[in-house]
Amino acid sequence: MAKVSMQAQFPVSPDELWKLIGKFNALPDWHPAIQSSALEDNGRIRRLRLFGGGEIVERLEQIEDGDRLYRYSILSGPLPVANYTATLRVRDDGKGRSLVEWSSEFDPKGAVEVDAVNTVKDVYTAGFESLRKMFGL
Repeated sequence: MAKVSMQAQFPVSPDELWKLIGKFNALPDWHPAIQSSALEDNGRIRRLRLFGGGEIVERLEQIEDGDRLYRYSILSGPLPVANYTATLRVRDDGKGRSLVEWSSEFDPKGAVEVDAVNTVKDVYTAGFESLRKMFGL
């Protein structure tokens, strides 16, 4: 099983950042690859339409607003992964700023492990870079 864990710091309070990224349906608001998101099954399933075509279907496994985290799994999509589960979490860095942690475990599918890992890292990096731009960094 492959693992990816990345983090980035932002000069806003954790609560402020969680308001932006903490809703399961909010990915199009901050991730540049996501054109739209539609919820199904009482908000437990999201269908993400990608810019350039394609769709990723994900299931919400857990959400804890008090801890500012959610866990999700990928049910289908074009990424070279299987059995993918991930956690997105916003922590306080102790100085009133936010530390975003995005981590996952998965089996490579149709790709060697290093390529699957790099693809997932690219997804996370794109999200972090978009957030940096949103906050003028």
